[in-house]
Amino acid sequence: MKKQLSQLLLLLCFLSVISCQKKERNEVKKEIDFDIHVHNIKMGDNQAKVFHLKNGKGMEVELLSYGGILSRIVVPDKDGNFENILLTYDRPEDFFKDTYFFGATTGRYANRIAKGRFELDGKIYELAKNNGENHLHGGREGFNKKFWEAEIMEMDEAVGVKMTYVSPDGEEGYPGNLQTTMTFVLDHDNKLSITMRAETDQPTIVNLTHHGYFNLSGMKEDILGHDLTIHADYYTPVNEGLIPTGELLPVKGTPFDFTSPRKVGESIEETGMGYDHNFVVKKEHDGKLSKMAELVHQPSGRKFTLYSNMPGVQFYSGNFLDGKQVTEGVRYSKNFGLCLEPQFFPDSPNQPHFPSARLNPGEVYEHHIVYEFEVLK
Repeated sequence: MKKQLSQLLLLLCFLSVISCQKKERNEVKKEIDFDIHVHNIKMGDNQAKVFHLKNGKGMEVELLSYGGILSRIVVPDKDGNFENILLTYDRPEDFFKDTYFFGATTGRYANRIAKGRFELDGKIYELAKNNGENHLHGGREGFNKKFWEAEIMEMDEAVGVKMTYVSPDGEEGYPGNLQTTMTFVLDHDNKLSITMRAETDQPTIVNLTHHGYFNLSGMKEDILGHDLTIHADYYTPVNEGLIPTGELLPVKGTPFDFTSPRKVGESIEETGMGYDHNFVVKKEHDGKLSKMAELVHQPSGRKFTLYSNMPGVQFYSGNFLDGKQVTEGVRYSKNFGLCLEPQFFPDSPNQPHFPSARLNPGEVYEHHIVYEFEVLK
């Protein structure tokens, strides 16, 4: 009898352990569960898809197949309040008339090309002059105005969206048929990874990035009080048209020194118009992922860290926000959002000593971006 009782107790203990292990596994699974929803909207005469991604910690991301647009990022503050930290519109449909490049995929060439022209293998290519006498963000109808093919990506410990677009030879003046793929992946550590890949059938130039305007306060104040760190010892000064002069100047002792945390607004008046400059993270393009920048909003406790494998990052302090856009009752005036855009340097096709943005047939352009969000302890 004692032997049977002992065996029964052992069995109960075993079942209890199994139950606890199962509970632990279920709790882990619950923590990393993901949701993804998609619906169609009308954009002009076409249809676009809107994707809503959410991880088990509550971080949300909204994406549009129109323009490869990242329209919302919702993350917690130190008190557990979830708020959107990207400048956006009231409705996804409103991006069809966007003029600020909110959350846009910019290409074929992000940033500026002087006088809208460049030379490649002895031939001059003329591009649209859509920014004064210069070319900006791919032209009048860059990648931010295109309808991308988009589909959900199935993964075990992340959720994602894959988008593709084929830019035909001669589009906006660029040579070569360019096959472009982008993937957006949200994991359970509140990281959003973006990978941009492109291949061409003739020599061309490629420089793709994402143009989100961040405001970690959840739109409660402007970005001048945010603490910014940029891991760059040099920057590229610009002329009146915001085209690099070709120099690489040290940031030390200047308003461009963000090598340690510094308020965005601390020396912004000394820059004149504000920040709209390329910072040199690497003088050569080695293709390796590195930490580029960190942005902190102390009152909310939110921290954003940027990683990329590009050599430069454009810091833009929202100088051209004019207050005309009001979203959810909040007016987007000057300095209400800032952009940190990993990239090849502006005007690099016309600056031979800058890292080259050239892409040849048989090569693969690959740009990795990681947005990491945390709450300060």
